[in-house]
Amino acid sequence: MASYSTDKIRNVVLLGHGGCGKTSLAEAMLYCSGAVNRLGKVEDGNTASDYDDEEISRTMSINLSVLPCEWEGYKINVLDAPGYADFQGEMLNGLHVADTAVIVIDGSSGIEVGTQIAWQLAREVQKPIVVFLNKMDRPNASLRRVLDQLRSTFDTTFVPMELPIRHGEKFEGLVDLITQKAHTGTGKHPDAPADMADEIAEFRLQVVEYGAEGDDELMMKYFDGEELTNDEISHGIREGLKSGRIVPVFCGSATELVGVRGFMTNMIDVFPMPTATEVTATAKNGSEVTLTADPKGPLAAQVFKTINDQYGRVSFMRVWSGTLKSDARPYNSQAETEERIGGLFMPRGKDQVNIPQGVTGDIVGVVKLGETHTGDTLCDKSNPLKVERVEYPNPLYAIALSPISQGDSAKLGPSLTRITEEDPTLKSRYEKATRQTLLEGMGDAHVNIAVKRMESRFGLHVETAVPKVPYMETVSRSGSAQYRHKKQSGGAGQFGEVHMRVEPKERGEGFEYASEIFGGSISQPFLPSIEKGIKQVLDGGVIAGFPVVDVKAIVYDGKEHPVDSKDIAFQIAGREAFKLAFQAAGPVLLEPIMDVTITIPEEYTGDVSGDLSTKRGRMLGMEQVMGNTIITAQAPLAEIQRYSTELRSITQGRGVYTMKLSHYEPVPSHVASEIAAQAQKEKQEE
Repeated sequence: MASYSTDKIRNVVLLGHGGCGKTSLAEAMLYCSGAVNRLGKVEDGNTASDYDDEEISRTMSINLSVLPCEWEGYKINVLDAPGYADFQGEMLNGLHVADTAVIVIDGSSGIEVGTQIAWQLAREVQKPIVVFLNKMDRPNASLRRVLDQLRSTFDTTFVPMELPIRHGEKFEGLVDLITQKAHTGTGKHPDAPADMADEIAEFRLQVVEYGAEGDDELMMKYFDGEELTNDEISHGIREGLKSGRIVPVFCGSATELVGVRGFMTNMIDVFPMPTATEVTATAKNGSEVTLTADPKGPLAAQVFKTINDQYGRVSFMRVWSGTLKSDARPYNSQAETEERIGGLFMPRGKDQVNIPQGVTGDIVGVVKLGETHTGDTLCDKSNPLKVERVEYPNPLYAIALSPISQGDSAKLGPSLTRITEEDPTLKSRYEKATRQTLLEGMGDAHVNIAVKRMESRFGLHVETAVPKVPYMETVSRSGSAQYRHKKQSGGAGQFGEVHMRVEPKERGEGFEYASEIFGGSISQPFLPSIEKGIKQVLDGGVIAGFPVVDVKAIVYDGKEHPVDSKDIAFQIAGREAFKLAFQAAGPVLLEPIMDVTITIPEEYTGDVSGDLSTKRGRMLGMEQVMGNTIITAQAPLAEIQRYSTELRSITQGRGVYTMKLSHYEPVPSHVASEIAAQAQKEKQEE
């Protein structure tokens, strides 16, 4: 592939609901441009985009794929993103490095939940949006119906750029509403059918009006009654798209190759070039710098995706500024180390085409970087820059992992490190309260696929389970107790007596130890021994085996023996006195309460709020936005650990939510007694 200058590159990300045909569209673009010599099909498992074993077996995209193709002397980097909500991280990575978001919609199904997720993500990062109505060859596909849906759902101006040509139920091509020429799957451009003249005139008027709106000078000309040329209309559409004022709507059929060539030509003519995209970076002194796409500017190449397989690490990056050479030694500003580039390549699915350099605006790949991870910036050592990173959502779904064999125990840590480095929306951690290793992600499919990947790539075998809830134990009032430890059975004896009071502290203040002993009923050297004994209980709890938090233990009296009192005696006496005082101080279990924000179509509001109340949830607020209800609520983690699956089933996959820890609060007594009983049972079984 030839080397391209920045103005000859276009970066687009394909987003949309699962099954709307994003991968088929990417495949059609590769085929029409000659990048591949046969048209792959998702159902046959032979597309350039979906090459992962899991993607092939599930016939759906899981990874963000980079698929460059050449068209009319330009390079188009097509980023094919998954449509399933579990893989939002891949969508966000694609949006971060693309200059335009193409939201693909099934022309027969119209707007689906994935359409709304894609729209929201693209709007949040302020990317220009284009809509491509796919599957227009289906008998029930309708441009008018989907346009009406778009206009009633999203608050923006939608401009139809093409009209489908239909004879009965047969889809034969498109009419370009600017040139008024017809496009068929063969790439020929005959005149538009005469029987469509009225429809073309009606829709072309919209294109001219909206094109004029995109540019103030054109607006004046249009209001003065002057005709706009085709070039002026295109310019107006281009400016309106770049500013986010308008959303052009194209249509076609990826599998029939209709509308694909014209769409690529429009990418070149209408879509913003990389020079229109600026990013914010932080300089060495902490000041913010705006980077423009200047090949002669300071180097800033940012890794947006990492793949760790058995052969090593592959990093994909976008060059935001400057030029990255294949034999360079750039500086990683995050890891503060120099990296060696052993060769650059242009990724195309799983294939790699070697290239001498990556210019500003291009997307390139490199293998075996030592310390560089997703989000890191490679730059000049003399001018360290950190490009702003993607903000990923909090995990929603967790599983507990237990290694099957001793060998798997050794592999667990390194495998989790590599799989979470690859996907920043996956997180792993050890939960001290439950003594479990957790893998957290965006949903059940997300974490289950990660477990399968660790098995196939790194040979790790684990059992998975629903995580235990990380409860905590504390007290609700002051309570006192005393304990005497006395041991006299041959040899030296042991003696220690401790009188202790336990008091509650404010939430989050932790544990405090104090002494009120005056007059030496317990000698000073034994006070730390008592504290040591108490600390043996803190992690394992008193009532149900969970960590003790937010309590103050005060030793106020005791006794010692001139010969038999020693460190171990006061450790044991302190430990047992603490347990008794804790039991006397109104012990309570605390549970994590989550802040939850749920977005659902309005018709499910009653079902979802009713279900929340059965989960001990508290509604905090509700608002209507663009046909959706946004519910804010709080609910105990114990009740919503598997909420992603439940919400999906209540809303037929159309509901989404976010959650994060809010605070801990006491568990209702009837629930607490069940938890304590279960803990006792597990202890006996051990």
